[in-house]
Amino acid sequence: MTVAPFQPGEKFAFAMDAADPLAHFRTRFSLPKTKTGKESIYLCGHSLGLQPNTAAAYIEQELRDWANLGVEGHFHGKNPWMPYHRLLTDQSAVLVGAKPSEVVVMNSLTVNLHLMMVSFYHPTAQRHKILVERGAFPSDQYAVKSQIRFHGFDPSVSLLELTPRPGESCMQDEDIEAVIDREGNSIALILLGGVNYVTGQLFDLPAITQAGHRRGCVVGFDLAHAVGNVPLRLHDWNPDFAVWCNYKYLNGGPGCIGACFVHERHAHADLPRFAGWWGHDEATRFQMGPEFHPIAGAEGWQLSNPPILALAPLRASLDIFSEAGIERLREKSVSLTAYMEFLLERQASVKFSVTTPRETHRRGAQLSIRIAHNGRSVCDRLASQGIIGDWREPDTFRVAPVPLYNSFHDVYSFAQSFKDALS
Repeated sequence: MTVAPFQPGEKFAFAMDAADPLAHFRTRFSLPKTKTGKESIYLCGHSLGLQPNTAAAYIEQELRDWANLGVEGHFHGKNPWMPYHRLLTDQSAVLVGAKPSEVVVMNSLTVNLHLMMVSFYHPTAQRHKILVERGAFPSDQYAVKSQIRFHGFDPSVSLLELTPRPGESCMQDEDIEAVIDREGNSIALILLGGVNYVTGQLFDLPAITQAGHRRGCVVGFDLAHAVGNVPLRLHDWNPDFAVWCNYKYLNGGPGCIGACFVHERHAHADLPRFAGWWGHDEATRFQMGPEFHPIAGAEGWQLSNPPILALAPLRASLDIFSEAGIERLREKSVSLTAYMEFLLERQASVKFSVTTPRETHRRGAQLSIRIAHNGRSVCDRLASQGIIGDWREPDTFRVAPVPLYNSFHDVYSFAQSFKDALS
């Protein structure tokens, strides 16, 4: 994907916005306001996406059915609650490049991660290691270490971390494959983030999957920072499983319900699992029998009734994604992020550096800016002006121009204000 040459002035940003076929989607979201009533420049969709304007109406519909129908809402509401979670299945499957039977919206990310490791992490004396990237999201680290201990192994031995080369912030693709080839016989599970939450690096998921399977490893991904950010082809890429949350780029709301992918080759496999009644075969679920018979596919990992009021705002966002199209969003995202990098590079300051890979195919919407001194104060100063990114200790300021609701002028204004705050 090529990026058009950029120009430094504000007129260029206005011209890009005027020519943007996706610009109107910005009006479909509620942008936070400053104390003076001005719209904020919101560059924090990698942490919490903005609220779709229709989210309240989607929730209110279910509240009305609850008020008017009570328990009958399960079958006779406008959107009956019994199959409600399936209203999100097809759209979620499109976003991750999966078959509908391979995807289910349920639980939270870390709960789903534990459920997947119950089924797919089977350590033995010879093959017991879990491969992660150094600096994986803390919840993933906690989950992985607890699973290792649960199986009677020692994380200091069984946790294998990918480490960048000296002086570099991101992993090289060939180094990842080299570790898999070298250590593969001892690796039970490869579990990497699709996009690293600190650096913004997008990993080569199909190559990692192929390398892992070549050495007999199970391969899973945490796609919290990838879904809704970059196009995915999970079915074709062939990982065993993936998990993600829906409150970042997917705008499902704070603490929103998560989702899970299980490749169809495991649909009928006799795998160990923690079971719950919503994963039981629908034909006999309400016979309330004592034996568990899972639904074929990802739905068989469900535990409890889905929370309808949590699913409703996610439906509002997924409807917008379906209208916009992830390929078109990715094209705009590549341009927005490259434009931000162009403007930052013009500042040519030794006070900061961008640690996210320069190659567009190795990153999503996020740029991670390492600030040498007093970086937190720079972040706070910008926030006081209504320019919202987020800070990660010890030295990283993360910003993400999200194509659904960020404009080129947002990026231009951020770059000018960042320069002023830095000085």
